Amino acid sequence: MNIKYGMILAAGLGKRMQPLTLKTPKPLLEINNYTLLERAINLLISHGVQEISINVHYLSDQIKSFINRKKFKVKITISNEENLLLDTGGGVHKGTQNFGDNPFFVINPDTVWSKHYLAELKSLEAIYLKNNKPTLLLVNKKLSVDPYFKGDFNLNNEKISKDSENQFIFTGLQIINRSVFANEKSEVFSLNKVWNKLIKDKNLLGLESNQKFYHLNTSDMYRKIQSLNIID
Repeated sequence: MNIKYGMILAAGLGKRMQPLTLKTPKPLLEINNYTLLERAINLLISHGVQEISINVHYLSDQIKSFINRKKFKVKITISNEENLLLDTGGGVHKGTQNFGDNPFFVINPDTVWSKHYLAELKSLEAIYLKNNKPTLLLVNKKLSVDPYFKGDFNLNNEKISKDSENQFIFTGLQIINRSVFANEKSEVFSLNKVWNKLIKDKNLLGLESNQKFYHLNTSDMYRKIQSLNIID
């Protein structure tokens, strides 16, 4: 079984990427002639995802125009946050209303996604389907091009914890379903709130990625990654 649904988070302001993002939304920045957004979409399509929701806020018309021009071979719907930015949790909650009880990928295009992640998507899906628990793709800090990441989580036998010191970074890819929002009353909230509860209940699983981790969080990092001539 392939998971058929995906959500891409493309509503961020990209402030730390300025001046690059003053006139261009961060998801439309390019690495090796592919936009970050296109990379995320192509990865999901390659896995067999058939319907993608993309939330938009900052310079949203550019993102919508890009999607219309590219004519991706997948159903894409836009979740509009132009009037109110909902943060990651609120954005996913709103953007997946049509997914029903089905599991779905959530992917952040800040990471430079490529076909090299495809096998890990399949492994992530296998863990999720076996356990029916939210599952995150994590990477050891040692594989990050950016040496300043503090780490988000620890990982032990697929179980995720959050401790005073953490060795693993969240890559920006996860599988969840809408049941994780069952008791959430807020419209604007972070996925960290969801994860913290799942960790407390020992219900958050993880898979370790073996890929070199390229993550765009500043304009300097963008220039550094561009200079590395990544092989897709």
